[in-house]
Amino acid sequence: MSDCCTPHPNKRRCPGNGLECAEVSARTILHHIKSPWLWHDTGQRYFYCGDPDCDIVYFGEDGAVIRTAELRNPAKGELLCFCFGVTHADALNGVRDFVLEKTGLKLCSCETSNPSGRCCLKDFPR
Repeated sequence: MSDCCTPHPNKRRCPGNGLECAEVSARTILHHIKSPWLWHDTGQRYFYCGDPDCDIVYFGEDGAVIRTAELRNPAKGELLCFCFGVTHADALNGVRDFVLEKTGLKLCSCETSNPSGRCCLKDFPR
């Protein structure tokens, strides 16, 4: 598996809903915001809130936030696998094996395609 499947131990609570959120790279954020040329990475740690009911998507240690409206694709929760466009319905039809195979061959792009910056395999239904 690729490095994207390695657990991310650093977490922080989202200022919007209080849920614990994992750290995400500035590289991931750059690939998801509408105008990356206007965003300035200050070198701090950033975190991803995947809660579809929360308007905050990314937040920094300094309290800076990036909201859903600032993303290219603002629909949280629609896709399960961003690398290959797999929906939750697709996952129920045996697509997990395809994603598992391609991830094993390092043909995924989780760090940039997935807004969480992590591998989606843990999110697939068993």
